Amino acid sequence: MNPVPKFLSGLAAAGLMLSLATAAAAAEKVRVALGDVVSVETLAFVVALERAKDRGVDYELTSFAKEELAIQSMINGQSDLGVGTPYAVIQKSKLPLKNIYQMSRLVFFPVASKEYKTWKDMNGQPITFHARGTGTEAIGNIIAKREGIEFGDRSYVPGSENRIIAMMNGQIKATVVDLANKNMLMEKAGDRFHVLPGLDEPASDELVFASDAWLKDNRETANIVVEELQKLWREMKADPTIIETERAKRNLLADQPKEVIAEVVPFYTEATKEGVYAPLETPEDVAKVDFLFYTEAGMMTGPAETLKVEEFWDLGPLDAAKKALGG
Repeated sequence: MNPVPKFLSGLAAAGLMLSLATAAAAAEKVRVALGDVVSVETLAFVVALERAKDRGVDYELTSFAKEELAIQSMINGQSDLGVGTPYAVIQKSKLPLKNIYQMSRLVFFPVASKEYKTWKDMNGQPITFHARGTGTEAIGNIIAKREGIEFGDRSYVPGSENRIIAMMNGQIKATVVDLANKNMLMEKAGDRFHVLPGLDEPASDELVFASDAWLKDNRETANIVVEELQKLWREMKADPTIIETERAKRNLLADQPKEVIAEVVPFYTEATKEGVYAPLETPEDVAKVDFLFYTEAGMMTGPAETLKVEEFWDLGPLDAAKKALGG
């Protein structure tokens, strides 16, 4: 998650909003912009795209180093579907983008040295986040408010894996990390660190979104993609090993070492259990949680209860998917 990038500041005046889907209309493939690398964590999304391809929706996936670059490719009409968290961009720049599916939730874990037994012990103590204004810091801000504490010095180290290394080297004592790196820390240094209580209702981490114009001109394509996402997410909830089954069947992540492949089943088993991935049944409720989180984090302008779901979401593809899948 990123704050609104600077390149959006003069967007409306430049008239670029109208170009969001002009190039897409004639494209043969659905151009997907992923603000991340294809990895174990994004494998389920690729499986859903492959299943959509089986139904005639061919695609071209481009990975970007940063979410803001993926969003920029959407703005420039170079992509049709994006993956990221565009709430702040939609609100502050009035871009005609809409979310159509929640791919993952922001299930991150506060970890700290065992000298900090509770959050109260963290009052006035230093803490490290991914980057200024990002999701990890937002989680910290919300927890601090909930617990009635104030953190001391804040430092920023990009990448959960890098923060975990810094913890094991004694350079930092408290941070917020993703599921995989929480597990690594507990496995390698569980005698020195522990997990503190996080958020009860995690907000969206990665959303699938598109422009209004593309959705209008490509409704059936959008419906198929969302249907395959919903179908796979339901299957994953019942049996997380489906992702490894599909990976092997389709020879995905073939360039990855065996050690990485071996993590697919354990990762999706725990990620599903922890709620990182969950079928999107009530998007209105998801949006309300997101509005609360992002306004509290300072990334959106509230009050949260005044924000309207329809200004940020197009529920048509999910309604069609649920009807096709039987509720």
